[in-house]
Amino acid sequence: MEGKEIHKGAIPVWKRYMLTIEEAANYYHIGENKLRMIADEHPEADFIIMNGNRILIKRQKFEEFLDNATVV
Repeated sequence: MEGKEIHKGAIPVWKRYMLTIEEAANYYHIGENKLRMIADEHPEADFIIMNGNRILIKRQKFEEFLDNATVV
């Protein structure tokens, strides 16, 4: 598929439960710095999970957040 390596068992981004900042930036077309800022501004939000110092974003919960946001 046009230079993209396909891994057996890889889950497509739109089906994943959680996304890394890098994956979320590509998926939502929002910059990584902006996503980190949103995570910092909403540390207790239900769409953020901290795995050590790594920020993970719950995809569906973050989509609900974006649906209700007027400005990102």
